[in-house]
Amino acid sequence: MLTYVARRLLLLPVVLLGVTVLIFLLMQLMSPYARLALYVSDADQLKQGREGLREMVELLGLDDPVWTQYSRWIGRVLHGDLGWAESARQPVAAAIRRYLPASAELALFAVVPVIVFGIWLGKIAAVHQGRFVDHVTRVAALLGWSIPGFAFAILMLMTFYGGVSWFPPGRLGWAATRIVTSDAFINYTGLHTIDGLLNGNLTVVADALRHLVLPVISLAYVSWALLMRLMRSSMLEALRQDYVVTARSKGLPEREVVDKHAQRNALLPVTTVAGLMVAGLLNGVVVIESVFNFRGLGMFAAEAAVSLDTAAIVGFTLLNGILLVVTNLVVDVLYARLDPRVRLR
Repeated sequence: MLTYVARRLLLLPVVLLGVTVLIFLLMQLMSPYARLALYVSDADQLKQGREGLREMVELLGLDDPVWTQYSRWIGRVLHGDLGWAESARQPVAAAIRRYLPASAELALFAVVPVIVFGIWLGKIAAVHQGRFVDHVTRVAALLGWSIPGFAFAILMLMTFYGGVSWFPPGRLGWAATRIVTSDAFINYTGLHTIDGLLNGNLTVVADALRHLVLPVISLAYVSWALLMRLMRSSMLEALRQDYVVTARSKGLPEREVVDKHAQRNALLPVTTVAGLMVAGLLNGVVVIESVFNFRGLGMFAAEAAVSLDTAAIVGFTLLNGILLVVTNLVVDVLYARLDPRVRLR
């Protein structure tokens, strides 16, 4: 097991390098002037005349051979310099640090219902195939898979804020915002629920949870529906296998047959999809955050796309690529844990 994990870790830098090369090659489709924002540290450098910008292009070597440009760019990236985000009026790296905690908090709260309830309900539906609970979960999953995420989010907002005003949009209310921005409140992580607990301020925790309810449900519902359907199909296939029939013929309790024998093998395809789904939550927050005015990386990316902010878009894409590669590594390790045969490859 340790040898397998070490081998995967050694491949990680190579894969990450490939991701950066691909992103950089796509950037070459833009003009040197459009790529200037990737190499400057403030807005004043972009507010020069045509001649001034031309001098900067020559100074930064944006007309040099591609690999020469790549070596300079990757060196800046490794030092945390991702350019200037005009849409956020600050460096891209600073903008990512500012908005990442909000998206991370939203994604973390969405992961739990997606994985836990998706796998559990899929197993329950398979074990009780053709019964009432199976029909209910299948209909719920079908609805979740059929409704577009933005449409479901808008419907939730209209119902639970426009209709009954239970769960407001935004990340915090006015009173909680004053507490968080005060000198007495220490922002340890940027995640309001965790920081509220660490500061012993339950008012902030309660307000943050109240604002998280609708975005979390909207972000999790579609992913949950897919995972539940996949788990049900995989579990049904596992329950028909010969080793399950043999386990039952030996007189093992049904719960042990399902949990110990069938579920472990049914989780193999589910693990792969769940890992990609977790990585994809960062893309899902772009729409969800925009609908609920939840200021995180999603809104940052949406505003950058609308304003054609090259540096911000590249920074967001790079973060997505890194997250996907790291998540794939975690999935490979989990897969090897579930299926010992994988370690021998």
